[in-house]
Amino acid sequence: MLIDKEICIGCESCVPYCPVEAIAVEEDLADIDQDQCVECGVCLRSSICPTEAILEPDLKWPRTLRALFSNPITVFQETGVAGRGTDEVKSNDVTGRYNRGEVGFGVEMGRPGTGTSFRQVQQLTEKIAAMGVWFEERNPLTTLLSEPDSGKIREDILDERVLTAIIEFKVAIDRVGEVLTTLKNAQIDLDTVFSLDYIHRPDPDGGLPAVEALRLLGYRPSDHVKICTGLGRPKID
Repeated sequence: MLIDKEICIGCESCVPYCPVEAIAVEEDLADIDQDQCVECGVCLRSSICPTEAILEPDLKWPRTLRALFSNPITVFQETGVAGRGTDEVKSNDVTGRYNRGEVGFGVEMGRPGTGTSFRQVQQLTEKIAAMGVWFEERNPLTTLLSEPDSGKIREDILDERVLTAIIEFKVAIDRVGEVLTTLKNAQIDLDTVFSLDYIHRPDPDGGLPAVEALRLLGYRPSDHVKICTGLGRPKID
């Protein structure tokens, strides 16, 4: 994002709208730190600027990735999905992405409201890959792995910043403890935050073995969840 200095009046109205604090007023005019900006478009969509001085430039690779992972109205071409480009559990009734006996994880790097770089994301993907997990192929981040087996991300994008990126993978239910221990140890070295999604299918009788596995490990999973109700068609059993 850019500020048209010719019409900016330095009113500071846009400053609090930036989730990564990339906007500051210098010499009585607003300025956007191009290294910090994640191209989320919040400042523009807020329509807060009284002179319409906020501009959305034509982005070139690899900066285009900032908008794809940060702006919820952009669509990731490879998956055809907006809002970070992955359905995860939301359409599992038709995708069959997660089966019984499996647990899916979504590691939402930079969330909430902090942001991250792909270099920071790589710190986790390398540790996750070392467990021999299966990265979800229909996830935008997975398409950017230059070496999926090692978790390495393309060298030319490592310094690009995004509002959030989801590392999505699944394991057998008996490996839940291993995954959580790995993530807990890895977070110590991160210069950002992440939110953790826990994805599973209930048993036919409504039982939740994956939730029970969490509780046995001493975790208290939230009761506030996304539920795929099974109304999608064609349905996958």
